[in-house]
Amino acid sequence: MAKDLIAAKIIIWDECTMAHKHALEALDRTLKDQRKDSRCFGRAMTLLSGDFRQTLLVIPRSTAADEINACLKSSNLWHNEKKFQLVANMRVALLNDPSAEDFYKQLLTIGNGRVPVDKSSGLTSFPYDFRNSVSSKDELIEKIFPNMIANHKNKGWLSERAF
Repeated sequence: MAKDLIAAKIIIWDECTMAHKHALEALDRTLKDQRKDSRCFGRAMTLLSGDFRQTLLVIPRSTAADEINACLKSSNLWHNEKKFQLVANMRVALLNDPSAEDFYKQLLTIGNGRVPVDKSSGLTSFPYDFRNSVSSKDELIEKIFPNMIANHKNKGWLSERAF
């Protein structure tokens, strides 16, 4: 693996927002050591991708402050990174499906914290068409994985389903 780290032209870390800052710092130290270069990440081009509006790291039995302190933005390395923001959702653009566009806009509204909250209960209410309501675990499985027995070996079919 050391040879691969030394030879790599680029290191891509997808969904890095779910990682503890110590993991990023360990990668930095390892690359510096293996490449014998004290610059950030041993001067290896490193692409970190993820969305802090989505799933962040989970630390069992921790406080919100613990989780904030452990996130990548709390690492000293974060300040050395050049940040880019995507401006177009290519998956939605390529689908050319109005319902996918609506779903994407609803996700952005949630991610940007613009979903109305009921002042008395503190609860958020989502539009009916945004959610899939089911009454049992079996119904949920059937909704996500319809006709599983016939399709369970089809990698393409499986890759289109997640929950």
